[in-house]
Amino acid sequence: MRLYFENPVGRLLEHPDGYALVQYAPGVRDLPTFQAFLTHTSQLLRRHGWHKMLADQRQMAPFTDEERNWIREFWLARSEDEGYELFGAILIPSDVFAQLSLNLVMSDSQQSALTYRMFDNEPDAVAWLQQQG
Repeated sequence: MRLYFENPVGRLLEHPDGYALVQYAPGVRDLPTFQAFLTHTSQLLRRHGWHKMLADQRQMAPFTDEERNWIREFWLARSEDEGYELFGAILIPSDVFAQLSLNLVMSDSQQSALTYRMFDNEPDAVAWLQQQG
């Protein structure tokens, strides 16, 4: 795997099987750094023509309301507007509050171009991703 981008929010890796591996770091995030992280995620996907990502959120802190709103109103909305279909396998955060915030984000994404599934382990998540378009 090749490192594509890294900042305090996490690391983006190019997986040789044709998907982005999005690894969230633990700790508090600020909105501009979070926005940069997801913007680079979009750029990585589009650069390769990929439509799949594995989001490892196991160590992630809960999404803030600002982050949730930005994901819904900009990041997912942009993909929807462009007709860019995404498949996301999500490794569930260990923190209960992060799980709750993830559920809110996923509920917000119901009308978007994102098709997702949540998993407790990486092998199951990867197997699901490989079955997608």
